[in-house]
Amino acid sequence: MFWVILVGLCLAAVLFAVWPLWRKSRRLTPAVATIIVLTVALSAGLYNQIGSPGVPSGRSGAEDSLPDMQEAVISLQARLSSNPEDIGGWKMLARTQMTLGDYAGAAEAYEKAMDLEDARVAQTLVDLAIAIMNRDQAPIQGRTESLIDSALALEPNNPAALFYSGVAAANRGDTDTAADRWEILLGLNPPENIRNMLVQRIAEWRGESPPPAMPSATSAVEQAPPDDAIVSARIALSDEAVAAINTDANVFIIARDPAAPSPPIAVARRMLSELPAVVSLTDAQSMVEGRNLSGFAELEILARVSLSGGPAAASGDWFGSMLVRPAENKSINLTIDQQVP
Repeated sequence: MFWVILVGLCLAAVLFAVWPLWRKSRRLTPAVATIIVLTVALSAGLYNQIGSPGVPSGRSGAEDSLPDMQEAVISLQARLSSNPEDIGGWKMLARTQMTLGDYAGAAEAYEKAMDLEDARVAQTLVDLAIAIMNRDQAPIQGRTESLIDSALALEPNNPAALFYSGVAAANRGDTDTAADRWEILLGLNPPENIRNMLVQRIAEWRGESPPPAMPSATSAVEQAPPDDAIVSARIALSDEAVAAINTDANVFIIARDPAAPSPPIAVARRMLSELPAVVSLTDAQSMVEGRNLSGFAELEILARVSLSGGPAAASGDWFGSMLVRPAENKSINLTIDQQVP
């Protein structure tokens, strides 16, 4: 499950975002490494961005308002002021701040969580490193590299730490170490499309001819949803949307309560270049503690292409939405076929 949530989403996004630059430079330059960091940090169910489509829901009409995640931050901060030992609360605050692009605040919150854990939880160290890299707009070096190295010391098979350690090593020219790290990553049985990317990069670092990429046994749209999926949506573009959109863009997949659309219940993120794809939403992606997807008999699932790249809806964005009752049918086909005026 960790591979599906973390590596399956994050490295797939890296592949789409970084491959064109990689083919030009054939090495991990600082620019490419920074893009890798930003892409991974903005991907994944771990820190999926939040968005509101700014379009009418199935029931609430034009009164819908954009979710105010700043209120969630204020609420979490108030809770933590009275319970500063709440490790989970600090991590939730950090994730919310990452969503809002407040990387300095996220780094500070992760620092609190790390201190409470006595710096003994590998994933927290990696999460802090990601927040710092985004805050400083810097590649993996100095303290961030030290945090990742510490994470590896605690958990030698941590996929995120292995990935970033390999990037850092390649960025400083140590391709032997980079290959070593990613070979361990390869041994953790990542998804087939990720395996192809790892194999090719390792071969290049070893000075070997990269093997041809093998096609996946099943495409994203054919893969069965995970057992814990509350709802799975096959997201695709209409012909009109394909003709109108001439650039890659963020796609926000939002589950919300039709009776009270703001704030959303859960959010996932993909790149337009990944569509069509099946996106599965689970309780793990719920945005507010105690407000889980599984607690709703009816959900509105909405997919929005953000041409601006940000979480807020803007004129010209394309979207599609559908009401679903997970108990009756948790697998749907959702077409993005409408445009925000």
